[in-house]
Amino acid sequence: MFNYKTKPYAHQKEALFRSFASKNYAYFMEMGCGKSKVLIDNITWLYENKKIDTAIILAPKGVYMNWKNSEIPTHLPDNVEKNVYVWKASANKTEKVVLEEGVKTRDKLRVLLVNVEAFATAKVIRYLDAFIHRSDFLLAVDESTTIKNIKAKRTKAVLRIGESAKYKRILTGSPITQSPMDLYSQCAFLDKDLLGFDSYWSFQGRYAIIRQTRMGNHSFQQVVGFRNLEELTDKLHRFAYRVTKEEALDLPEKIYTTRHVNLTSDQIKHYNSMKDSAVAFLEGGDMVTAPEVMTRLLRLQQLLCGYLVTDDGETVEIANHRIDAMLATIEEMDGKVIIWSRFRHDIKKIKKALDKAYGSGTVVTYYGDTSQEDRDKAIDRFQNDKETRFFVGNAQTAGRGLTLTAATNVIYYSNDFNLETRIQSEDRCHRIGQTSKVLYVDLVVPDSIDVHIVKVLQSKITLAGRTLGEEAREWLKVSPKRND
Repeated sequence: MFNYKTKPYAHQKEALFRSFASKNYAYFMEMGCGKSKVLIDNITWLYENKKIDTAIILAPKGVYMNWKNSEIPTHLPDNVEKNVYVWKASANKTEKVVLEEGVKTRDKLRVLLVNVEAFATAKVIRYLDAFIHRSDFLLAVDESTTIKNIKAKRTKAVLRIGESAKYKRILTGSPITQSPMDLYSQCAFLDKDLLGFDSYWSFQGRYAIIRQTRMGNHSFQQVVGFRNLEELTDKLHRFAYRVTKEEALDLPEKIYTTRHVNLTSDQIKHYNSMKDSAVAFLEGGDMVTAPEVMTRLLRLQQLLCGYLVTDDGETVEIANHRIDAMLATIEEMDGKVIIWSRFRHDIKKIKKALDKAYGSGTVVTYYGDTSQEDRDKAIDRFQNDKETRFFVGNAQTAGRGLTLTAATNVIYYSNDFNLETRIQSEDRCHRIGQTSKVLYVDLVVPDSIDVHIVKVLQSKITLAGRTLGEEAREWLKVSPKRND
């Protein structure tokens, strides 16, 4: 009998039962269904049964550190001796020594975490070749749509490393982001024979409808439709487990998770400067009021979102990864999405990014500048128009009274400090008329005030009562680090 560290839900047990000894398997589990735990349980079983000595997990930048900080400590049994290594392209001297030791150390389970973007460089390939030498390893790709482009350099590199793996796994909540053609390279990573095609072009010829199109003096083949999809689905069922939040009957009605956002070097520099100033202010000895402290926290929060507001009211943009983290999160979601941000500056940026990625007809906005007529239209479109997938709003403006039950996913791009606003905004889609479970995702920068704010709000504690004196100083002690 397998000794779980954390109790699995029924669908997680089913996923592990189907996959535990398989050479190649896909966890197509919707975000919030706990696919990370299933992979960790699978790694544990394989290691304890001496099938592997090493596990390598590839994930996007905004995700791979979450495996080290949260998923592995939470789900990997304490009795399993392990060493966890984190790849960093710009590792410092100490980090380089640890990575070099990882190549030599073989007396414990080795877990290596690598951001998938690094596979565009030769540096990580050289390290991986040394790390996997004479080892039995499992290679997993989290959010496997990151290798959906068969022509991409990183996809080719991941597939090459995968040829040496004893076991392979892919994980994603939504394996098809644009078309069924997205499946080929993800499945080819596991094994080309699983789908029965030696090349992408033969796969495309079977499942896509192609039309020769002319544009000026040039002609090219264009995909205009799809066919034989029932056959493709049957093939997937042989090596993949698919479950949605709605199908996972034992999940709670509300599911909470976080998505990490890495800071740029400019953000770190400004954050540390503003943090030091805030600490000096708190320790100044004068009477400190809650509004004064909250104003300083708000400025830090704006910086984490990617901009500074100067004393004369000018907004200065700072390079950041928050929009990218939001888009990567959405790729893992099925269905409609509400995105809450407390700053109108961000609402405009979010709409622009979604317009570009999904089309202008997919997005509606609702905030202070929105007229009453446009507010009514936004609600109607989001609730009733299948093409309108995203509702982007300010929770203080739109977080009360509205019915947005068309959504089963909510992203908090940035949080309001008001507990009542958080509770009310959560309930816009979680109310009478909602027939599905709802996933709530908070975008947070690790080791920053983002983390503390989310913890307080999710614990349903009034934030104002925790922002004075020692508590606020505690929040500001740790500085965020850049993860390449």
